[in-house]
Amino acid sequence: MADSENKIKSSEITPESVYLNRRNLIKAGLIAGTTVATGFGYRFFNPRPVKTVEKAEIENFQKSGEKLTDELTDLDDITGYNNYYEYSTSKTAVAAAAVSLKTRPWKVRVDGLVNKPRDFGIEDLLKIDQEERVYRFRCVEGWSMVIPWIGFPIKKLLEKVEPGPRAKYVAFQTFYPGSNPTGLKLPDGNNGMQSSIFAGISFPYIEGLRLDEAMHPMAILATGLYGKEMPNQNGAPIRLVVPWKYGFKSIKSVVRITLTEEQPPTTWNNATPNEYGFYSNVNPNVDHPRWSQATERRIGELGRRKTLLFNGYGEEVANLYKGMDLTREF
Repeated sequence: MADSENKIKSSEITPESVYLNRRNLIKAGLIAGTTVATGFGYRFFNPRPVKTVEKAEIENFQKSGEKLTDELTDLDDITGYNNYYEYSTSKTAVAAAAVSLKTRPWKVRVDGLVNKPRDFGIEDLLKIDQEERVYRFRCVEGWSMVIPWIGFPIKKLLEKVEPGPRAKYVAFQTFYPGSNPTGLKLPDGNNGMQSSIFAGISFPYIEGLRLDEAMHPMAILATGLYGKEMPNQNGAPIRLVVPWKYGFKSIKSVVRITLTEEQPPTTWNNATPNEYGFYSNVNPNVDHPRWSQATERRIGELGRRKTLLFNGYGEEVANLYKGMDLTREF
C-alpha cells in the first residue's frame, strides 16, 4: 500500500449493524436542525427505495487484513448514490430503476487475442477464490467513498484464457439489451434501461485497460460488497474495480472482455476526448476542464480533503507509468 498515513486500520472497519444505528442517530440530528451537506444529508432527504433486490450473503471469502486509516462509507450511501447512466442520470434514482436488472443467468465472454477463448457463467466466476479488498473509490466528479469490495484479481481470469503474445490491451463491455455478445436471453425486465438519447452517451458502455494494468494484482473483478453479492445499482453481478483510476473506468455489469493489440475505444473518451482520457488515473495536478481535481468530497464527511496522486496507491502502481507525462497522457 501507499505510505502508512494513508492506510486504513482494520479496527476502524465498523460492522454494518453499527453503521445502520449510527445512521439513525444522524437523522435525528438533522431533524434537530443540523444540516450536513454530505451523503448523510441526501440520505435523510432521499430515503433508500423500499423496493430493492435482496442479495445473498457471500459465504466463503478471505477477509481483508489491510490496515487502513480511512473510515468505510455507509452501506446506504454506497448503494444509494450511484452513477449508472443505463438506468438514470440521477444518482439517487438509480437504485430503484435498477431493480429490473436480472442477473441470473449471466455469462461473460472472454475472447480476442487469447489461446483459450470461452464463456464463463457467473457460477464459474464465483468459484474463483473470493477475497475482500477495501479500496478508496474516487469519482471524476470530485466525490469519493471507501468500499469493502469482494472479488478476485482479473489476472486470475485472464490466466485461464492464456493471453497471446500480441495482446497489449483489454477491452470491456457492459450489458445492454440487444448487444449481449454471448447470445444469452435475459428477461424483458432489463429493458428498464434508458436509451442513449436520454443518457447522453452511447451504449453499450465500453472501457479499456492496458494488459499490464489489468494484470496488476490490485485490479479486481468485484462480485460483491459489504459481505453480500453485488447490488444491481453498483454493477451486479460482476464489475471491474481499478482503485487508482477515476470511477468511470470501473465498468459495471460486464458481459465481454476482449484482448486486443490496438488501444480500444472507451465511452467517455469517445464522447468528450478533451475531458476524459484513456488512462484517467487519479491526478490532483491535472484538472478537469470544468473543475479542479485537487480536492474531493468524501461521502459521509464535512468539508473536502486533498486528493492523492493515484488515489493514494502510487507506491503500488506508479511504476506502470514510468517515463510517461501524466499531464499530457491523461
